[in-house]
Amino acid sequence: MSLPTAEETGNMAEMEMQWAVKAMHQAETYMKLLKAVGGKSFKLTPIDEELYKDFKANFPDLGIDKLDENDFKTESAKAKWREFINKYENRVTDYNFGSLVRIDCKGDYTEENTMFVMRTQFYCIEIARNKEGLNDGICQKTN
Repeated sequence: MSLPTAEETGNMAEMEMQWAVKAMHQAETYMKLLKAVGGKSFKLTPIDEELYKDFKANFPDLGIDKLDENDFKTESAKAKWREFINKYENRVTDYNFGSLVRIDCKGDYTEENTMFVMRTQFYCIEIARNKEGLNDGICQKTN
């Protein structure tokens, strides 16, 4: 893929805005689902169980209750995640699209509690949080 030309960069701000709107819409929809029915009541992908097992096998010490950006943003972490994510290129829709994830699973999406990740990372983290009951409090807070 080549870099955009000078003439094409005028559309970059518009593209970034479209991405941000889409990512925020996904985050809002996910929180509505969590608040309405709880995380154990639905699947995020057709391969939730496989993603969960593979995630836990490859990242056994990653704390999912409160995420540490170093587990995602260091060069070694990026390399490990890249290899993991690429396995799902043809199996997870929008596997490498940007998504927003809550840093602390007890909180809502806020500027302070949100981190940018790839869609596959979002799925792995939230599937694990749901399976392990870490998102249960979100639904209970609203009921």
